[in-house]
Amino acid sequence: MVKRAALILAGGKARRFQTGREEWRDKALALLSGKPLLIHAIENVQSVVDEVVVCVNDEERQKKYAQILRKHCLNVKISIDEKISHISGPNVAIMSGLKAVHADYCLTLPCDMPFLQPKVAEYMFNEAEGFEVAVPMWPNGRLETLIMVLERPHSLEIAETLCQLKRPRSDDIPRGASKTLLVSPVNHIKTLDPELKSFININSKEDLTRLQTRRSHGPVTENLPLSLGVLSISDLWLLREGAKKLQEGKLLEAQKTFAFCAGNLEVCNSFFWAALAEESLGEALLTLAHKQSEVQSESELDFEGKEAYLRAANSYRIEAKIYENNRALLLAERALADKSWCESWVMGKEGHAHRYPSKVR
Repeated sequence: MVKRAALILAGGKARRFQTGREEWRDKALALLSGKPLLIHAIENVQSVVDEVVVCVNDEERQKKYAQILRKHCLNVKISIDEKISHISGPNVAIMSGLKAVHADYCLTLPCDMPFLQPKVAEYMFNEAEGFEVAVPMWPNGRLETLIMVLERPHSLEIAETLCQLKRPRSDDIPRGASKTLLVSPVNHIKTLDPELKSFININSKEDLTRLQTRRSHGPVTENLPLSLGVLSISDLWLLREGAKKLQEGKLLEAQKTFAFCAGNLEVCNSFFWAALAEESLGEALLTLAHKQSEVQSESELDFEGKEAYLRAANSYRIEAKIYENNRALLLAERALADKSWCESWVMGKEGHAHRYPSKVR
């Protein structure tokens, strides 16, 4: 029997929910119809899954939420995000949550989406079978990147590798999967939830009293499967090994590992991971260049590093084209933003201050 779990993501800073200079308020505990948003989220999925885990970022939240859960008679596990150097955010929470469950498939759900219909969650699980990731995509190509059904074994490897490579954004998970399903909310889901209340998101205090459903127009109204090359778990292990060597300052070893991975991944048409391998190779080479005392050695390594960044940019370009052909606008924008960031190193700008322009953040 296929086992299912739900990961309730409740570790964010909720910046848009704060008002002026008032004391910080935990959005997960904001009341809606007399009940915290967190409790709404849990109760909406309980009937669909075998286990629920609330993912938090620190022990203080764990203790506070445990009291709330006891008050509402909910026997739910709470997972604290792993501490990883130089990274925090959704991918760390998702990785930690995936490690805390034993299910075959896991639904991720932010705590600020209190109206997810159980029938919609059930449908998402059913559609996800045979895929590594199933994620809703609106007709205009925008994704609900925090509501995903993940095939746990592969997605855990993906999330863990992304975290080691310092990639915090959850939209990297469908980019990193070999088989991703883009699920249309306006197709079968709309027959289950005619007003699409499942996708109402509470961003601000005003949203608690001004509940607005999503509206989207565009050409995509059917579920779309994406095939994103062949991905070997052993390549992900090697990427993590390379990342560890890079963090430890073992630059020559990291260089060899990333170069080997890049070659494997390019042959398999796994363009997202090939780009990440080349990008990491570029970082290792440029770091090595800065440590050289001889001008010629520094120049050669600098040239090789920038060439690696250009190869990464080209892989991101090909990745973006795949998304454009499938009208997945958000993913195409992310890939193109990564492409521009890699090219900025070659132009001597050493990376933009922000990897993603404001329109795609």
